[in-house]
Amino acid sequence: MSDTLSYLLMAWSDPQLLMLTALGTFAGIYIGAIPGLSVTMAVSILVSFTFSWDVNDALALIVGIFIGGVYGGSRSAILLNIPGAPSSVATAFDGYPLAQQGEAGRAIGLSTVMSVVGGIVGTIMLASAAPLIGELALRFAPRDYFLVAAIGLLLVGSLAEGSLAKGIFAAALGAVIGLVGMDPVTAQGRFTLGQVELMGGIHYVVLMIGLFGVAEAFYQLHNLDSPVIRQKVDKILPSFAMVLKFLPLSIRTSIIGVIVGVLPGVGGDIAALMAYDHAKRTVKNPSKPFGKGAYEGLVAPETANSAAVGGAYVPMLTLGMPGDAVTAVIIGALVVHGLNPGPMLMVENPHIFYFTVGNLLLANVFLMIFGLMGIKLFAKFVEMPKAVLIPLILVLCVVGTYSINSSMTEVYWMLGFGVLGYLLKIFGFQMGPIILGAILGPLMDTSYRQAMSSAGDNPVELLQGLVTSPLSLILSAAVVLILLGNTPLLKKLKSKFSPASARG
Repeated sequence: MSDTLSYLLMAWSDPQLLMLTALGTFAGIYIGAIPGLSVTMAVSILVSFTFSWDVNDALALIVGIFIGGVYGGSRSAILLNIPGAPSSVATAFDGYPLAQQGEAGRAIGLSTVMSVVGGIVGTIMLASAAPLIGELALRFAPRDYFLVAAIGLLLVGSLAEGSLAKGIFAAALGAVIGLVGMDPVTAQGRFTLGQVELMGGIHYVVLMIGLFGVAEAFYQLHNLDSPVIRQKVDKILPSFAMVLKFLPLSIRTSIIGVIVGVLPGVGGDIAALMAYDHAKRTVKNPSKPFGKGAYEGLVAPETANSAAVGGAYVPMLTLGMPGDAVTAVIIGALVVHGLNPGPMLMVENPHIFYFTVGNLLLANVFLMIFGLMGIKLFAKFVEMPKAVLIPLILVLCVVGTYSINSSMTEVYWMLGFGVLGYLLKIFGFQMGPIILGAILGPLMDTSYRQAMSSAGDNPVELLQGLVTSPLSLILSAAVVLILLGNTPLLKKLKSKFSPASARG
């Protein structure tokens, strides 16, 4: 017990580890806030510099950047409607409208506090339930990943602001974009239009920057003469009563974040979108309509994507399987340092597990400190005249896209997606379902092929697996319930027998 406690508090008591965690968290916030600079890229570069370091020093810096980077994407999502990271896409849905209403300071303050809540819940669940959750993740077959992806795509009705048809069209468009490139099974090009440059696929960050950044910049050209919105930055830290009000929602969405984060290859972006959908379905009286600046729409994705970090560490530490791209890089760093991520880690090197848990908690403390610093300066950014802000946004979009692979072709695609997003916004389409489709489309495709292969390409055997496996049966039931929930007949019955209609 005393050894466990000393491992947990190691990063808190060592000045060098404290400094490295603080430095990593601070750097991660600003790396995450710049579209195109991914946390994965930053961690990958850092790992190459930390090979000769002590493993604890390396992990302290990497954990800090991971925690800070996941949160940092919310800054640009709230202020500019450009998510700095895919996990911040859902944050923009209500965060940006809040900034447009002059509440950027409070929005960033609330997102900071709730990110810390999510991070702490995720870390506690990592410490207490890692073996159990790790075993559950190991039970996921390819068909189960297919069903998880299907559930994600079926949530488009919630993201489509009332138009299910538009949501389905947007998600299908995103799925097609996500499938562009080389077929992983046949090695043939899909939707490449004969262009060799497209064989590697379209990077989702290119799509994200175009749809959210460039499209918004073009759309704001309609409002060049509108007065500058003065941001309220006198009340940055949310009141204790406000935090208590949103605490039940944040706990629920943190649990969603951990569960989704545990699934290898799924990640915080899907966790955030699922949490946002959960908030829309369960919050009966939001502070404002969702999509128009609801605080609940900000709380849900921010707690979920931070909690997903703790979830992503579960399969990495217990099974040796990466929960997302960043933990895949961290596995490489551990192996280089002579460690063996997986079931034997808890036996051979238990101090690494408990040190990581303590370090995650410490990084969240620094996140609270650094996250609340500089908000006034950030908020002033959106008070610039649109004639200055719009060109600056476009420059950031171009630089951010080019920094991914140093490719002008991707810059042209990003601008093309910007024009597409602008036209879709004019006709009332939402950008969220497109991003969701682009992320989940490839996952569904790969999982379905693997499931069919494991069933000997026999659809009947695949269906038998769905019925006989308890996990697959639960996920299949969830798919059916979501489908039924989106049918016009059931919606009419729900509205007819709801308390509001009964009172009428």
